[in-house]
Amino acid sequence: MTTAGQTQTMFDAFQGFVHELRAAGLPVSMTENLDAMRAVEYIPLEDRESLKAALGATLVKHHAHWKVFETVFDVYFAYYSKGVQAGDSDEDDPSADAEGMSLEEMMAAMEGGGAMGELDNEALAQMLMNALMTMDREMLRQIAGAAVSRFAGMEPGRPVGGAYYLYRTLRQLDAEGLVSKMLQQAQDAGEIAEGAYDERLAKEEFEARLKILKEMIEAEIRRRLVADRGVEAMARTLRKPLPEDVDFMHASREEMLHLQRAIYPLTRALAARLAQKRRRRNRGTLDFRQTVRRSLSYGGVPVEPKFKHPKPHKPEIMVIADISGSVASFARFTLQFVYAMQSEFSRVRSWVFIDGIDEVTGFFEDSDDIAEAIHKVNTEANVVWVDGHSDYGHAFEMWHKEHITEVTKKTTVIILGDARNNYHATQAWTIAEAQKRARRVFWLDPEPRGYWDTGDSIISEYAKYCDGTFECRNLRQLRTFVTAVIDAQ
Repeated sequence: MTTAGQTQTMFDAFQGFVHELRAAGLPVSMTENLDAMRAVEYIPLEDRESLKAALGATLVKHHAHWKVFETVFDVYFAYYSKGVQAGDSDEDDPSADAEGMSLEEMMAAMEGGGAMGELDNEALAQMLMNALMTMDREMLRQIAGAAVSRFAGMEPGRPVGGAYYLYRTLRQLDAEGLVSKMLQQAQDAGEIAEGAYDERLAKEEFEARLKILKEMIEAEIRRRLVADRGVEAMARTLRKPLPEDVDFMHASREEMLHLQRAIYPLTRALAARLAQKRRRRNRGTLDFRQTVRRSLSYGGVPVEPKFKHPKPHKPEIMVIADISGSVASFARFTLQFVYAMQSEFSRVRSWVFIDGIDEVTGFFEDSDDIAEAIHKVNTEANVVWVDGHSDYGHAFEMWHKEHITEVTKKTTVIILGDARNNYHATQAWTIAEAQKRARRVFWLDPEPRGYWDTGDSIISEYAKYCDGTFECRNLRQLRTFVTAVIDAQ
């Protein structure tokens, strides 16, 4: 039976959980907070999966936020899940063994004796194989706890991340060889039919079992780290940005792939919303004849005013992007985003530069695959003039000489780059000329605003001739900028 103290502890954990979700960037409103608390009233705390599902249904509004939600949930509700260390026996209150227990006490729970504690490493390995072959989850939980106590080498107060402890434990368990051993044992027992297909199915099944074991070990390590460091400290350590807040210039390969997959659904939704805004803004003047004609259906009362809708104006976009090494990933992603949004523009033209400049519009027009077009930009564009180091002044001068007459009052010029010019001449007059001829000139800088005009950055020299200079380090900022550009037309 849940005591008043446990209820208060649970309430505190829930409030900290919601606070951390907001700190991680998830938009959790007060109403959603109350809905989640009401949902929890009908779910046993020991039913971890149901608890996670209920909280996720009430607090998570986008599938891209689910991974962040899972991480925060695992930290804040570590005490309220069934522990995996040997000795868990309180079925009525699975949190009683962990709540208030220090890391030293947790470690002693295994090392102080008991059936698992008395086994040598060879016997423990054999028990692990038997549990994996029969998929005895309870036994796997016991073995996972024993393995963490015996092999992880966890020490109170030691500033080491969970990945290190997980690596040490899996290495001692010979995790890399477990799938092969399970396959061999199953084949010897005649449990796998002959043929490559059946062997592949069996291998995938054993890999899935091993993944479950790894998750149990990881959960136990996290549980003990929470006991040692506290939930707030662990939450800060494990906190990761949402996909829309990942920095373009420092994104890992996996994060960039997630961002690229997010482009198309995001641009479709954004394009629809922006088109609707433009239609409303350009509602036009009152059409008196149509209004009177429509009023006949209402006995002469003009219930539905009619307007003369002008054709919405779509801007022409010129993108000039620095693709030098320091900002290449930013330029690549931004070009993909702009071309995915091209239905909102009458025409999109693009140039890329380092110290030379080359138009790459044709690469996008000749290819249905934006990723392929970007690859051509990186491999075929003629952007090196002398030494391949950024020279904004020379690139802008070349662009001005060949294309300035093509800029009109329908044109919005967007420049992408960090304005780090390697101490070359700025030739800022070229941007001034573009501003005189264009509808708008915007500059997107992928560096934090605090880095602007430091070292060889000369962003302020160009900013005086731009209608807006924006920090654009992630997808959220890029989306906000694109919305602002079209709203300004």
